[in-house]
Amino acid sequence: MTPVELSRTVLHAVRRAVDQGELSVAVPARAVVTPPGPGGSGDYATNIALQLARPAGRPPLQVAEILRPHLSRTEGVAAVEITGPGFLNIHLDRNAVVSLVRDVLDRRDQGLPYGHSDALAGQVLRLRIPYDIRAEVVADAVGRIVASQGGRVEVHHVRPQVTTPGLESHAPGAPGVAGAPGSTDAPRATGASEVPGECPSLGSDSSDASGVPRPRTADASQPGPRPDAIHPDRQGNAPAPIDLRPVPAPEDPAPLGPDALRWALLHPAAHDRPRITADLLVQRASNPLFRVRYAHARARALTRNAATLGFTGTPGRLDATASAGLGLATSAVAARGDHSVLAAPFTAPDAPAFTTADAVPVSDPTTPLLTAISEYPHVLLRAATQRTPDRLARHLVVTADALLAFQHTVLPRGEEKPSAAHRARLALAEAAGTVLAGGLSLLGIDAPEYL
Repeated sequence: MTPVELSRTVLHAVRRAVDQGELSVAVPARAVVTPPGPGGSGDYATNIALQLARPAGRPPLQVAEILRPHLSRTEGVAAVEITGPGFLNIHLDRNAVVSLVRDVLDRRDQGLPYGHSDALAGQVLRLRIPYDIRAEVVADAVGRIVASQGGRVEVHHVRPQVTTPGLESHAPGAPGVAGAPGSTDAPRATGASEVPGECPSLGSDSSDASGVPRPRTADASQPGPRPDAIHPDRQGNAPAPIDLRPVPAPEDPAPLGPDALRWALLHPAAHDRPRITADLLVQRASNPLFRVRYAHARARALTRNAATLGFTGTPGRLDATASAGLGLATSAVAARGDHSVLAAPFTAPDAPAFTTADAVPVSDPTTPLLTAISEYPHVLLRAATQRTPDRLARHLVVTADALLAFQHTVLPRGEEKPSAAHRARLALAEAAGTVLAGGLSLLGIDAPEYL
């Protein structure tokens, strides 16, 4: 159960209490659900009782007592505790965790990537992009992500008209020109030509020396998809073209190499200017690309080290108490799983060490990782429908940081023998590594086995 789903569950509990006359309040539009803070317990906590106390005319603890049985009876919730002035601390059903991890690993073994679906089956997304390296890379990533949801992308280029001395230029997007923002004229600007291309992830095998996608174009003498050959959707409607114009890179990103190049252009939102810097090439915790790829390599290393110790990952119930005793996470990781991570045991002597000044114990370091894994399919679908590969890139950072904070709990220490809990934790780490590999693949970035 993701935080979004749990938030809906909390609101449904409030609705049931109102319908049964136990509370007299307006059901709020949203309920905040976060990992529990100091003094809390369980997987998640909500302050909904404190939020409703004043409009209900009751003390927060009384509101929490009213809501607790409604939450406890929800499928996927094992128990609900009340702490402090009225916080509801929610323990998730660990059987659901077992099912989640097993689903990820079973799909991997069957060659069915976790998070892929047919939600967009039969739909065609027609992108219209300028001749720009960032637009090419973003369109390629969008094509891969849309394909993961069963859809298809066709990429078309807009070639601006060359300005002729003495004549007014009619470049696309110029004020007063057809197709400019706010114009009521036809979207195609005078003097602009659309040259259709094919998204490399969906059939083109052409790229330049740096690995940047170079969609194949077509004209009257070259075979390829034409604008009048766009396939309609399932309702028979031809897809309307969508302009994709991310802010261009300030300089040539090719010297970064293919992986860092793609990350530099995909990680920022389309409206943000990408930073082309050598910092993306350094192996340190401040580099999010390195953290994501290193976390995947750590997941693979844990599997190899476990095999040396004579055990493999098996989905099962996670021993939260043992995890809490071994695991540390930053307060940011405990809250969101998206910041700096900690020193990793079982690494090679020359492996980079991650440190942080505000490390604090958390009740269950598995929570941020489970949340990241369970949210991954939703992130993919949103990235596909909203054409935002940056959303996927940011989620991979969250997943990587959660895995790097959790990894300390996976292998036995000292004279400790491998247990069912170790096998379950290894399976969870392998599921996280599967998510990282799949996400990097959709961004067109290599996921190394060793780093």
